[in-house]
Amino acid sequence: MWLNLGRLLMICVWAFLLLNLLQPFPTPLRYFVHVALFFMVIMHGLQLVLLRATQPKDAPKLSGVTQAKIFFFGVFELLAWQKKHYPKM
Repeated sequence: MWLNLGRLLMICVWAFLLLNLLQPFPTPLRYFVHVALFFMVIMHGLQLVLLRATQPKDAPKLSGVTQAKIFFFGVFELLAWQKKHYPKM
């Protein structure tokens, strides 16, 4: 339940950040949201790169859909993925 709530929160955050690209906010807020969007893209991309780099050679490859979900939902999707593939941790 908490993971789904986190995913919903991430959808709202992405929508807020991307809305600024379509309909710019007033000047002081606009620049803050641009920086926040840049930071979010970098951090979620880094999460995905680190996950892929730490996978063992014999582990099954991540599908494109899974990678996209990890990029958009961040740590919430990583926790769900870990729970699915490593249930005893």
